[in-house]
Amino acid sequence: MTGPDAPDQSRLIDGKYRVLRELARQENVTISEVSAAEGVTRHVAWFDVSTPADRQAFHAYRTVLRTLEPAGLTDVVARPGAFYAVWQPVTGTPLDDVLAQPVKSQETVEAVQALAARLAAHGYALTDADIVMNGHEPQIAYLRPATRTPEDIATLNAPTLAALSGGRVKRRREPGAWLTFVPGLLFLGGAIYLGGQAAQIYLNPPVREVADVAGQEAQDAARKLTAQGFRVQYTEGQSGAREIGQIIRQEPQAGTNLPVGRLVTLTVNNPPSVAVPRVEEMTVDQVKSSLKDGALVLGKVLTVDGTLTNTAKGHVIAQLPQPGSQTQPGQPVQVLVSSGVQGKETWIPDLTGMTYEQAREYARAAGLVVNRVKEQPSDEPANTVLEQVPAPYVRVEVGSPVTLTVATARYAPPTQSAGNLQLPPPYVPPATAEPEAPVTPDPVQPPEETTPEPAPPAATGTVTFDYTFPADLPDGSYSVVVRDDDGQREVMAAMDAGTLRGNVARTDQPIPVNGEAVFVILRDGGDYATVTPLTP
Repeated sequence: MTGPDAPDQSRLIDGKYRVLRELARQENVTISEVSAAEGVTRHVAWFDVSTPADRQAFHAYRTVLRTLEPAGLTDVVARPGAFYAVWQPVTGTPLDDVLAQPVKSQETVEAVQALAARLAAHGYALTDADIVMNGHEPQIAYLRPATRTPEDIATLNAPTLAALSGGRVKRRREPGAWLTFVPGLLFLGGAIYLGGQAAQIYLNPPVREVADVAGQEAQDAARKLTAQGFRVQYTEGQSGAREIGQIIRQEPQAGTNLPVGRLVTLTVNNPPSVAVPRVEEMTVDQVKSSLKDGALVLGKVLTVDGTLTNTAKGHVIAQLPQPGSQTQPGQPVQVLVSSGVQGKETWIPDLTGMTYEQAREYARAAGLVVNRVKEQPSDEPANTVLEQVPAPYVRVEVGSPVTLTVATARYAPPTQSAGNLQLPPPYVPPATAEPEAPVTPDPVQPPEETTPEPAPPAATGTVTFDYTFPADLPDGSYSVVVRDDDGQREVMAAMDAGTLRGNVARTDQPIPVNGEAVFVILRDGGDYATVTPLTP
């Protein structure tokens, strides 16, 4: 292990353990021989905790140590910057020496098997522990941190358990064993008598009232019923009114008269396990809400300095059990909450152009908290950061809030289509009035010659308009005109963009034009798009 927290011979660990020499290293664990108070020698297993995952793993390991209570453990410490366990020597015979013996006592075999079951229940194999025998009692001198699956544990335990049961096992002498030496004739006479009594009991078993064990712990209930002479089997069920492991119901019901030896089925409250959610970086109120959704409850809340982890005040630094682990509904989840970052400043770079998710990660890495997000219509891709507060590279205190302005689409397609929009009929100029009959001129004065106005040119063809307005049509007022050799004429009056988006506009009859013609879509009076006309 390297770094400022690595133990070495020139310093004290936690101000009270002086390192004498390094004994071994295992991944992020360094085991050192240290000198404690009054020259007592101990072994310290120092954990290099640099990530939340490392911290969670150590807390899980500490929980197992407190549950198993190893004989060699004298202290276990978990606080920011100091994660370690202290071990002392344990006298006794190493388990390997016991396994090599040709004859083993039944008490030793059963005790080691029981220890193997306890370790397996917490995810450890026998090989993960240094075990010594004190008489018939196995004791844990040291437990190495490990993560095992049930399959791994079974594979690792198999050689030890095989060696344990190998050779000859010296059976335990039960009280009253001297009766086995009663002369054979007396034994035979007793067997005849007891056999007759057994036949009588079998054919006419006594009837007893089934005790009420609802709400009791499963093992207590089973012992009570078996003491009455009944056989017991379990089945699993689920009830919110009972604690886990308690009896929900029994069959037959309590008070039933039942012959001795009959079966009683007990339904044990054992609901399916739930996954522990990730609550790190949340506030305590957010943790409560998140755990409530998963049928869990908030356990102990411990407050620690958040300076080393750059965690804002009131936010969770670590949790136990770990996120994603399985547990029973109603179980507590313990959290470490930051008391704030003391006297430390930070800054964030220019976040504009990043996605919101990227910007949030940058803020978290700097020890800041994104607590407000504003939306602003923009042509940038949705969720792109447009602005930020504080500004880039401005130094602020760790834990300060960050406000991000992110892009949203300027417009949205209409929720309901307006259908095809029929354009009004094309404009047709009024017919030229017929010239009035000429007036007879005064014979004295000759009539004045007049030049008649030329008639408008005749149309040379017809065209139709058919166009689908895009769903992302920019805001504005749109109209349609046709341009030909005679100029420009309006064929669709101005309409708002919200009405036109995603809809089709077409003429219901051909429009007469003169020469080359083209349709032009105007936006707020200016050219927006040109549409080639269709010839009928």
